[in-house]
Amino acid sequence: MPRPERAHGFTLLEVLVALAIVAIALAAAQRAMTASVTAATDLKTRTQAAWVASNVINRLIATRVFPDLGAIDGQARQGQSDFVWRQEVTVTPNYSFRRVEVKVFLPEAPGHAVARQVSYVARK
Repeated sequence: MPRPERAHGFTLLEVLVALAIVAIALAAAQRAMTASVTAATDLKTRTQAAWVASNVINRLIATRVFPDLGAIDGQARQGQSDFVWRQEVTVTPNYSFRRVEVKVFLPEAPGHAVARQVSYVARK
């Protein structure tokens, strides 16, 4: 008695296993891409905030003003982003210098500084 020929192709089970493997790989790739985009956006925001802090301190140094003690707030736009900054001036052991700390915040998160820079300004 002749044997029937076996059909060529994949069984349903083999196709389902292959689809499961592809789905898992695509989900992992999407998660990695989302994490990468989030990290790039965060880096961009922190870089722009650092530029704001640097600009505030450099403006103080360029004008050669010996700052008064205390804190002042301001707003700045860097790129397409708005920031709020706070400059705090404190004394140092040497009366000819003042410590200037600038913290930069996002307007929607005023309690979390995205950048911080400290500098010292000398009396003329």
